[in-house]
Amino acid sequence: MPVTRSTYAAPDMERRPPHPAGPDAAPAADAAARALLRALTPALLRLCDDLTGTMFCAKDVTGRYVVVNDAFVRRTPERSRRAVVGRTAAELFLPHLAERYDAQDRDVLATGRALHRELELIRRPGGPPGWYLTSKEPVRDDAGAVVGLVSISQALRASDADAATVQALSRVAAFVHGRLADPPTVAELAEAAGCSPSTLDRRVRRVYALSPQQYVLRARVDHAAALLGGTDLPLAEVAAAAGFYDQASFTRTFGRLTGETPAQFRRAVAPLVPPLVAPLPWPRSAG
Repeated sequence: MPVTRSTYAAPDMERRPPHPAGPDAAPAADAAARALLRALTPALLRLCDDLTGTMFCAKDVTGRYVVVNDAFVRRTPERSRRAVVGRTAAELFLPHLAERYDAQDRDVLATGRALHRELELIRRPGGPPGWYLTSKEPVRDDAGAVVGLVSISQALRASDADAATVQALSRVAAFVHGRLADPPTVAELAEAAGCSPSTLDRRVRRVYALSPQQYVLRARVDHAAALLGGTDLPLAEVAAAAGFYDQASFTRTFGRLTGETPAQFRRAVAPLVPPLVAPLPWPRSAG
């Protein structure tokens, strides 16, 4: 999701600066919120306000919501955007969900790496839960510093979110996570999911809009990108860690999917991404 530095001027989106408790905290939080708003594109925010079935929010580096749309508000106990802006996940969601959202956000803000289409359950206190696909992108200012993040969570249709599908894809995500250096076959994925290959194909395409093979390849390439940006491993070792049989094959595939060679990608992102503590490949397992 591209974002550029701009003065925010979207009247239909709530943008009241956050005011946490305590006189010393308010100025710092306001400054963080203003830094994020300056980096966001007004046209993008207006467009996101029209996503009636997709939750949208922007969070600053203090973990407070700076912009939300009505679909986001409906998944909180509040009734208006004004009541949500300036608050944290811990103040709006059940504790175990808030902890999960905060962990995702800390990873995005600390590493500068995006989160892609993670399957997760979002529950409104006192209301029914819903399955969503969540993506999060870091927002940078003109100097390249991360000043916040933007997030969308798209509700899955009822046919996409049945218990069998969710459980199967959770098992597949965990299985792929453990086999990045030794990519599994479709038959192995189906066995891990507890269903036939044809059923797995339908479920993966319905939820992720990818074939099972594409799902695995995307996870491997994202893992390679994380290693390129966050470690100094030689390219041959990155290739092996992502399941490519040689560096030439890795370079061809990575270039086809990203538009850059691994070396070009490393040079471009290395100044912006801190050292990688632990690989966090896409897709991650739900739960």
